[in-house]
Amino acid sequence: MLPPEIQRIVLLIALAATAYLMILAWNDDMEASREDVVYSEAPLVSSNPSAETPGAAEIPSAASAADPAANVSPDSDIPDASRLVEEAQPLEQQAAAAAQNQGESSQYVKVTTPSLVVWIDLRGGDIIRVQLPKFPVDIDHKDIPTVLLDRSATQTYIAQSGLIGEHGPDSQAQRPLYRVENSDVLVGEGEERRVVLTAALADAVAEKHFVFRADDYLVDVEYRLRNNSAEVMRAAMFAQIKRDSRPPPADESFALAPQPYLGAALTTPDERYMKVDFDDIDDDGSVDKVVAGGWIAFLQHYFLSAWVPPAEQTNSYSLRRGGNGTYLFGYTGPLQRVAAGETGQWQAQFYAGPKDQKRLEQIAENLNLTVDYGFLWWVAVPLFYLLDWLYSLVGNWGVAIILLTVVVKALLYPLSAAGYRSMANMRRVAPAMKRLQERYSNDREKLSREMMALYKKEGANPLGGCLPMLLPMPIFIALYWVLFESVELRQAPFFLWIEDLAVMDPFFILPLAMGASMYWMQTLNPQVGDPMQVKMMKMMPIMFTVLFLFFPAGLVLYWLVNNILSIAQQQYVYKQAEKAQAASS
Repeated sequence: MLPPEIQRIVLLIALAATAYLMILAWNDDMEASREDVVYSEAPLVSSNPSAETPGAAEIPSAASAADPAANVSPDSDIPDASRLVEEAQPLEQQAAAAAQNQGESSQYVKVTTPSLVVWIDLRGGDIIRVQLPKFPVDIDHKDIPTVLLDRSATQTYIAQSGLIGEHGPDSQAQRPLYRVENSDVLVGEGEERRVVLTAALADAVAEKHFVFRADDYLVDVEYRLRNNSAEVMRAAMFAQIKRDSRPPPADESFALAPQPYLGAALTTPDERYMKVDFDDIDDDGSVDKVVAGGWIAFLQHYFLSAWVPPAEQTNSYSLRRGGNGTYLFGYTGPLQRVAAGETGQWQAQFYAGPKDQKRLEQIAENLNLTVDYGFLWWVAVPLFYLLDWLYSLVGNWGVAIILLTVVVKALLYPLSAAGYRSMANMRRVAPAMKRLQERYSNDREKLSREMMALYKKEGANPLGGCLPMLLPMPIFIALYWVLFESVELRQAPFFLWIEDLAVMDPFFILPLAMGASMYWMQTLNPQVGDPMQVKMMKMMPIMFTVLFLFFPAGLVLYWLVNNILSIAQQQYVYKQAEKAQAASS
């Protein structure tokens, strides 16, 4: 028969092993219940725009010059004339072009680059699907690229643009049907290709140019309108993102963790980074801003799309609810006049890809702020750049996190050492504290006075020991958002079973090791205070372990390494304090 103490230990080990196996089984069940992300071979195209359901019309009907908003369809996607920076006459489609386009089927052109696969609908020239070949949907399906934009039976997320105004080719009745020489364009490594869409109008020729670069997620969009009439033509460019409110198909966030932002953002003179989500529009109505330059973006976890107009022009931004439950985030540029025989030009840039803050910073001012690190961004941004620099040295994000922990620990060493010296003093006075508690167990007021007198006499500070625990917390929170928001760490492997530092440890080894390190640290701390407080403190390692089970593995790795370094520093400071005490006595 085993002694009772051994029996308890064996029982605890058996319970812990059972709990571990149950958590693994639960995690396997959760993973098995997740539906695989499946995409159609190609996006939907509008085969008969005249038969579209209400709310799908994309240009408002003609309005009187006195009231541009009159007779405008409330479900129209395309901005009305009242949104033009300079007032224009009501919109009218060229009659001959409309007659020519009636009954023709709309198709698409597909452009493939090493970074993007883009489908462009020839009806209107809208971008109706964007795939990201370098970013698989998840670690287990590396052959399935992430689809960022898509027009499908289950999702509407497209990038629209066109020319509106008195002579703009886009109207509610009929958007232009473009033609292209090659409907399947391949852009090789190091290449730049221009895809030209052409539409013949009654008195003009409209061209829509897309410029793709092999290793870039930024696409140049340019309109050219050649005036073949004898009169001045007037038109303005609009660009917008049309999206429903559904979450992304491959949502990588964990339900119990803080959720990534899903919604629109823009920059204004008053706010460098202004977020407007679906609820804001539903509750407060549309948002309208006039901004010099600027940008409009739609954000989700790790990725975004954004329209960026020329920095020197003044644009009217609009964020509103459209028809059929969709939302429209875009801008209208200034009205331009094209003289007879001349060719007018309008330009914009469209970005669809990862939240690469270095690249976004190059594209437009404040666009890098869409990598949202929360209220501790001033801590998170330096942490990211330090982590990125360390990664450039070692080539492994897990090793970079370990080195980052060492650097942070070294910077905080003087402050944490002071806290550990205070804890060493508390350890030294712990026996006297226990005697006081036994002597004055029935007189709490007397106990408090005697304890304060003892602290003063021995130079001990019970709050000083909190410093080592509180110091890493802002860095911990900031690093959480760095790991959670930085696309560079998405699907980044460490070693062995850790194939993705941005998701939880599949076998929970790191959280369990972190919990064990917390328990070890606790054994080094003085056990003083109210018995109930002592019991609560003993529960902390268990509570933190359960909490950290579902945190990103990279974050748990940081906390584990931080605990190990803290234990080493704590023991070193304790020995130094004991030597100093022995020398003084």
